Amino acid sequence: MAPAADREGYWGPTTSTLDWCEENYAVTWFIAEFWNTVSNLIMIIPPIFGAIQSVRDGLEKRYIASYLALTVVGMGSWCFHMTLKYEMQLLDELPMIYSCCIFVYCMFECFKMKNSVNYHLLFILVLFSLIVTTVYLKVKEPIFHQVMYGMLVFTLVLRSIYIVTWVYPWLRGLGYTSLGIFLLGFLLWNIDNIFCDSLRNFRKKMPPIIGVATQFHAWWHILTGLGSYLHILFSLYTRTLYLRYRPKVKFLFGIWPVILFEPLRKH
Repeated sequence: MAPAADREGYWGPTTSTLDWCEENYAVTWFIAEFWNTVSNLIMIIPPIFGAIQSVRDGLEKRYIASYLALTVVGMGSWCFHMTLKYEMQLLDELPMIYSCCIFVYCMFECFKMKNSVNYHLLFILVLFSLIVTTVYLKVKEPIFHQVMYGMLVFTLVLRSIYIVTWVYPWLRGLGYTSLGIFLLGFLLWNIDNIFCDSLRNFRKKMPPIIGVATQFHAWWHILTGLGSYLHILFSLYTRTLYLRYRPKVKFLFGIWPVILFEPLRKH
């Protein structure tokens, strides 16, 4: 976490319960944590295109919701790191819970009839979200939120391992790439928290471009944004395989992964 002595800027005093290691208002007077803010673009822009493509392809609404939920997380995180206000912190952290609940629903409904609805699972996930929201608004303890988020991620990891071990082993590459990138982001998140003082001192001695490379919370956004996006692709690939489509992962401009598929033709 950041030391207490940070300058103020356009948005006034910090009211959030968390203040990360990036120096506040160091780049511009209008953005509290510049690199932690702009790094959210990876969670905002690509999922919007994913949602648009899902609508065009006539995919189930749960996958459109998955893409849009990731975009909402990115937008909330942008607002939080830009302002360091408590209300914006909630706009970041609570959608993390809600988006993961959508991901869990998708992963556990991969092998059902098309457009089916599991009302029991929906009820459990909505109830979980309401309980977490109510408790978190009351206790305002970030560790509680982190534990609840971790439980959801762990559930997704177990389900993914089951699928690549017992159902579609040839999806191990995509599944483990998503998981590995996310875990690398989690590692950098912890380094940023634990060694904040050392990182800040290091940045003071280094050229700015090297200092930017040590903004590990920004890297957490980039890596978990990419990992979450790849998880949606993994979930979508699993689902469309079950529905007897022909999914393929393609790379736009040789860089960004997307899923293209066509329905299985009837003879």
